[in-house]
Amino acid sequence: MGAGQSTTSKTPSRALHVLRVTPSSPASETSIEPYFDFVVGFKDETLSSNDIDAAELERIVESHEGRPLDLLIWNSKNQNIRVVPIVPSREWSLLHTAPGPKEPESDRKPSLLGLSMRMCEPEFAVDNVWHVLDVLEGSPAESAGLVPYGDWIIGWSGGVLSAEGDFYEVVEAHVEKPLRVYVYSFDFE
Repeated sequence: MGAGQSTTSKTPSRALHVLRVTPSSPASETSIEPYFDFVVGFKDETLSSNDIDAAELERIVESHEGRPLDLLIWNSKNQNIRVVPIVPSREWSLLHTAPGPKEPESDRKPSLLGLSMRMCEPEFAVDNVWHVLDVLEGSPAESAGLVPYGDWIIGWSGGVLSAEGDFYEVVEAHVEKPLRVYVYSFDFE
């Protein structure tokens, strides 16, 4: 399996669910897609029924700082594993952040990849997604440009929606306040 190639695979039992790709980070320069992609390992690792070890992956990423690393990414839309080359680096975050008053520059540990992830079972990670079936005229949904039958709400700026009632609770908590939701558009991928 070469860089960028994919292979059909069964759903991994555990993986690191990509929740966010930070702008200007090494991950932002790759094809990694939040919510639909899951880190399952790295190239040359034997994929088996064993769960991915987040601590081991962190060690491997750190050992590849400044050098290319091929991550194995499983995509929930096409059910494939692909190889995504990435060069772990802290340089990108040093340009965009200043040390806090209580945080000496030498103590900062910026992300090497620019990914926000959580350990999960991919089979259930996208269970709580809301398909937009109707958009009322004059509603906030219409103002936001949501498309009936073409859009799915997959999360919000606070993270994933992990239980059936989460979406309703988030909306209720944001009455008369801005709410940013992540939407998957079938029409535009």
